[in-house]
Amino acid sequence: MKIPISKTAPSAPFRSATIELQPQFYDVDPMGVVWHGNYFRFLECARSALLDSFHYGYLEMEKSGYFWPIVETRMKYVSPVALGQKITVTAILVEWENRLRIDYEIFNLATRRRATKAQTTQIAIDKHSREMCFTSPAILFEKLGLSQK
Repeated sequence: MKIPISKTAPSAPFRSATIELQPQFYDVDPMGVVWHGNYFRFLECARSALLDSFHYGYLEMEKSGYFWPIVETRMKYVSPVALGQKITVTAILVEWENRLRIDYEIFNLATRRRATKAQTTQIAIDKHSREMCFTSPAILFEKLGLSQK
């Protein structure tokens, strides 16, 4: 079955990955909650799991001739996560035609409350020319099992 290409994902996630983490002592600030900057590392762990799920992680990206830097990040902190609390981090691929846009949700497993919502945007850069690509390269569509328009 071919999945139609669209700018945003269908209501059920096309591709997603969920990981479980437990913040450590080095993740928290003097108030005992996860320091805001460490959430970006949590997103990176989930993003890597998502990219690996369709065999296009950072090493594969480079081998295919492209870099995919993050050009935009959004983060909304909803409720704090404390030392030792288990969390899940879900990365959801929501856009892939002209860029990679990934949405994230971080949930506290004990309280079942959302802790954070986030979003990252990545664009393809040709490894050799260092030129920005205005559409996602064919290799991304191939890895996702899609045909390119």
